[in-house]
Amino acid sequence: MNIASSPLHLMNLLGSVANVKTFARSLTSSLMQEKTFCPQHYDVDPNTGCFPPEPLPQLPRPFSFWENALAEVQGVLYLGNDESDEALDKREAGENWRAQVRSWPVIETTVLHENIRYLQKAHMVLAFIMHFYVHSTPPTEDNSPIHIPRAICVPLVAVSQALGTAPVLTFADTVLWNWTVINPELPLSADNIRYVTLLSGTDAERAFYEVSGIVELKGVEMLQIIESFMLLPNTTDYASVAKISRDLSQLKKIVEELTDIFLSIRDAVDPKAFHWQCRPWWSGAPAPSSSQPEWIFEGVPKSATVDVSGPSAGQSTVMHALDVFLDIDHRLAQKRQPAPSESNKKADTGFMERMRRYMPRLHREYLARIGDVPQSVREVANATPTLREPYNAAVAALKRLRDVHIRIVTLYVVTMSHSAPPTDIKRKIQEEGIARGTGGNEASSLLKAGRDATTRAMLKD
Repeated sequence: MNIASSPLHLMNLLGSVANVKTFARSLTSSLMQEKTFCPQHYDVDPNTGCFPPEPLPQLPRPFSFWENALAEVQGVLYLGNDESDEALDKREAGENWRAQVRSWPVIETTVLHENIRYLQKAHMVLAFIMHFYVHSTPPTEDNSPIHIPRAICVPLVAVSQALGTAPVLTFADTVLWNWTVINPELPLSADNIRYVTLLSGTDAERAFYEVSGIVELKGVEMLQIIESFMLLPNTTDYASVAKISRDLSQLKKIVEELTDIFLSIRDAVDPKAFHWQCRPWWSGAPAPSSSQPEWIFEGVPKSATVDVSGPSAGQSTVMHALDVFLDIDHRLAQKRQPAPSESNKKADTGFMERMRRYMPRLHREYLARIGDVPQSVREVANATPTLREPYNAAVAALKRLRDVHIRIVTLYVVTMSHSAPPTDIKRKIQEEGIARGTGGNEASSLLKAGRDATTRAMLKD
């Protein structure tokens, strides 16, 4: 008998064919799923981007005491080192509020995990409460640590783990989740948004959130361009190349509009109010070398290892998406020209990656997905001479935006850190050395390194 025609061989062969067909169907299904990429799977809305499409709901009744305490705090709490007459008059009321927080039960959050909007609302409320609690605590003579009550940090860590984000106030808490609409009959827009919770209670803080929100909403147009690139069946035929060229030109215009929005902050936000009244509330846990008191999360094992740097514009998923799409190499992993300067090399090349840990997990996965394409738009442009000019123009626009960002940070952070506080602010000021952003990182060299990394993405003839 010919072994090749034996019943056993035929059965094995048929089984192999069936396995191959099964694998092929599975692969085809997987590829189809990738081609029908759906941003909503990553909690990115087609119309509102990284904003939820509607304001976050109120928490269920067992958790309402969190929201009630947050609503009561405005006008009651002042910075702990504020020694103005008004702040001193409120010290007792502030301590009563903190004592109330310390008396809370540690409440189980499992029921919230079934609804992402409840999780987001719980994170926002608890993170704001924690910052109010920490920064309103008066400093002690021996600079002793601040113990954050377990009633705050245990549920905050639990909802943070469910969301895949840091147990501290983040960009998402202050800008993406902290709003309602002015007119409930109309959808969310730059003209129909009002920020709800303020730490400092100042117009400067509200205006800063508003400008940040306008940037995010304008950024939705960038996300639509990025997503359309991902869904192209190929990037080499005439129609696809023409579309990419048009989209890159439109992306340049959007980035230029973002630059104008960034510049508008100078008219909307007073630098002194921003620096002396807003920024202290946003600060996260201090670095080990800082003179500020340590934060201790009661009831949280290994709390010293959690990410608690505080909110930063560097946590904006929209701006990270633009960098991913244009293939900006912040880590200096690619050999590009001009070579990094010595100050670039000394800057924190892991900053952007670390900022992603302060985003919700789904947004990190979104960034990973838009970066997971066979060829980046930069590689496509490099291989297609007619695309080099529109690609370089988009990168140049982003470089100009980062130039503007440097000027703004110089005015609001670096210059103000060397200025005297306004005469109406009576506060013990502790010298902290170099000027740092709200995320705790040295501001000037970090931003210049990001600007120079953007320049190095330009394609050469």
